[in-house]
Amino acid sequence: MVQAPRVLIVDDHPLFRDALETALECAYPAGAEAAHASSLSGALDSLDAQSVDLILLDLNLGDTVDFEGLTRLLAASPDCPIVVVSATETPQAFERARALGAAGYLPKSMSLDDLSAALATTLDGGNWFPESVEENLPPNQAAERIASLTPAQRRVLAGLSAGLLNKQIAYEMDISVATVKAHMTAIFRKLGANNRTQALLIYQEATSLGD
Repeated sequence: MVQAPRVLIVDDHPLFRDALETALECAYPAGAEAAHASSLSGALDSLDAQSVDLILLDLNLGDTVDFEGLTRLLAASPDCPIVVVSATETPQAFERARALGAAGYLPKSMSLDDLSAALATTLDGGNWFPESVEENLPPNQAAERIASLTPAQRRVLAGLSAGLLNKQIAYEMDISVATVKAHMTAIFRKLGANNRTQALLIYQEATSLGD
């Protein structure tokens, strides 16, 4: 990159936000511009204000848990790579993040040098996952179905998950109620669901770390 990359760090632990910023300085000595958010809503507000080149996302924030934050940020900023940074370190979590569309997964137990190397890879447009993600895990069909949705369809599904009515989703997305209904028809088809309840069960399965 010619310009210094803009990186949004979404984590509610100040000490780890500082550690990530230090790792960024090592990964990109020419300088990287870091912005911070301590919640998913704060991250979404930040993305509304300006675009970024990379998002570093903690899985568990005060207003979101597991992979729901990842799916909502992917819907809000589909062209920006998102790397999960988490204390959860299981092959299942690594694979779930990749299936949903993350560009990487950095365990918080990594050393500063390893974090810097991984960040350098993702800033260069590559993906970085722990080696154990390559283990032969059964594919998570729910995650793969969610990943097949367009950004707009993901936003509609997130609205359904939040309990919003069609007219409320339409208002938030600045689209018509008819368009919301058209998106839902496409969502049901892609997910293999017959109604909202089934679609939300698939969404919850895809975004939850629980078995």
